[in-house]
Formats: sequence, C-alpha cells, structure tokens
Amino acid sequence: MRILLKIILLVVTGIIFFTGLAFAEEHFFEIKAKKFSYTPNIIRVKIGDKVKIRLVSEDVTHGIFVDGYGVETRAYPGQDGSFSFVANQPGRFTFRCSVTCGEFHPYMVGYLVVLPNARFYLYALVVLFIGGANLFFISKKKA
Repeated sequence: MRILLKIILLVVTGIIFFTGLAFAEEHFFEIKAKKFSYTPNIIRVKIGDKVKIRLVSEDVTHGIFVDGYGVETRAYPGQDGSFSFVANQPGRFTFRCSVTCGEFHPYMVGYLVVLPNARFYLYALVVLFIGGANLFFISKKKA
C-alpha cells in the first residue's frame, strides 16, 4: 500500500511540475510607430512569456530598442521590422526609438512591464509540498 502511495505521489508531482512549466505563454504585439509615439506604448507580459513584436512605421523610418533585453529592429515605411525574446527579468523596461526620426525623437518611448508569473509559483509551491510529503512517508517507513 505504501509503495503504491509513493508511486502515485511521484507521478502527481511530475505532472504538476511539468504543467507548471507550461504556464509560459506566447504574446504577439503589433506596435505602430508614428512621429513621435508608439501605439500601444505600454505592453504587459509575465515572466517566462515569449514576446513577439512587429514594428510598423506609419511615416518615416523608426526603430525600437528594449532596454534590459538588448533586442532591436527597424521599420521603414511599407516594410515592417520584428523580433522576439523571452521575458525573463521582472520589472518595467523602457523601449525607445533607435533611429533619429525628428526633433522630438528623444521623447519617443514606451514601456515593457514584466509581471511575476503567479501560477508558476503556485505550482512550484504545490510541487514542494508534495515532495515534502513524499520525504515524510519515506522517512516514516524507515523509522
């Protein structure tokens, strides 16, 4: 009976652990650049999410550079730019135009907000609890 219980706990722990890893999502954002703003100018994701961005220029050549992640692309009128990355750092990061596009170019900024992935932490806590219960049952049998 105890061996069966251990096997069940081990299987449940593995399932929960691998399910928790699957909470990372993929997000696609189309950011439109126009003198001297981005639309949208704030994007929100969670830690572990894959972020894909397509930059569309509506007037002149623009660029986008995400501070803290070091990713960049350019968009020419009629020709989009794109990049992708994994949001693995929490916080608020500025993205800015990386191509001088006019007199108010320094004010062309937006923000990437990377929030904690609460579901991942909840599942990690459950895995730790079940692992602890496993150790408890194993040590109780030896005693």
